[in-house]
Amino acid sequence: MDYSNARVAELYDLANPRAQDADFYLALAGSSTRRILDLGCGTGTLCCAFAECGHHVTGVDPAAAMLAIARRKQHAGRVEWVECAAQSYRSQGRYDLIVMTGHAFQCLLTDDDTLAALETMRLHLAPDGAIAFETRNPRVDWAREWAARPPRMLTSQMSENLRITRADGEFISFETSYRSPNEELTTASTLRFPSRKHVATLIARSGLAVRNVFGDWDSSPFDPTLSREIIFIAANPSDRLSS
Repeated sequence: MDYSNARVAELYDLANPRAQDADFYLALAGSSTRRILDLGCGTGTLCCAFAECGHHVTGVDPAAAMLAIARRKQHAGRVEWVECAAQSYRSQGRYDLIVMTGHAFQCLLTDDDTLAALETMRLHLAPDGAIAFETRNPRVDWAREWAARPPRMLTSQMSENLRITRADGEFISFETSYRSPNEELTTASTLRFPSRKHVATLIARSGLAVRNVFGDWDSSPFDPTLSREIIFIAANPSDRLSS
């Protein structure tokens, strides 16, 4: 989706209100002050929630329009905002928790991009730190489910409609249209739906280790046939991260 478009970025929070995933990541951070890196932070809702809890937060996103919205939010002044892709972000910082949320992991369309993002995580992970991100379970027929989804109203006058344009193996491409009496916007997107096994292989290739895999935001175990999410918790192999 073209989040470099300022108007599309403005609609993001309406289309993606805070949900159970945010509570999961906040609980993962815990109550002790942590250094947190959010890769693909978008409009910064989770970053600001982390900051409100007293954590030291860096939010990284390639879209300036999304970061412009993030910087206007409550507690945004306590977050370091960086315009950069996850694959190329580098700093001297080391973080106790590194997250990639909102299914941003699925925007990494090649193994090379995925490995580059995982390398960013590995290089910036503090001793005994944790990495967490999610991807949708590819065993769910997402293309069929999304194709059957009726338009939804984001406001009393603004509707959102999704149209599948291609479903091919691991990839689903779609157009999202926003319509109101005075406006119409259409953006194109492609997401990747890798298997749990393939993601675990890439994590191992990056020099990290899978420590846990959940299937939902209540921390229930991943079930290949029933779970809609695949939530990975990873760490450096030598670290003593508790599962």
